[in-house]
Amino acid sequence: MKKWIVVLMLASLLLCSCAGSEQFKEGAKKANLIHGIWHGWIAPFSLVLSIFGDGIRMYEPNNTGWSYDIGFYMAIIGGFGGLALSRKKRKKDE
Repeated sequence: MKKWIVVLMLASLLLCSCAGSEQFKEGAKKANLIHGIWHGWIAPFSLVLSIFGDGIRMYEPNNTGWSYDIGFYMAIIGGFGGLALSRKKRKKDE
């Protein structure tokens, strides 16, 4: 049981290592669609860490615009592979 806790903590640290930040430097690379998807996936971890740290943000303010937004919201809504345009009906066991 303790092994899973350590693995979970290490995984969350790894995932949050590239959380959204405030980099408004001239010529800095802007976050694009792929960054938006990644930041959407790690948003729950970033939210928790943003409570304890000032430099961590869920949403990257230095982004390309609508493409980053699309990726971010797709990942928030869909999670890891849960985005579907239609739902399959489950068969009831009788």
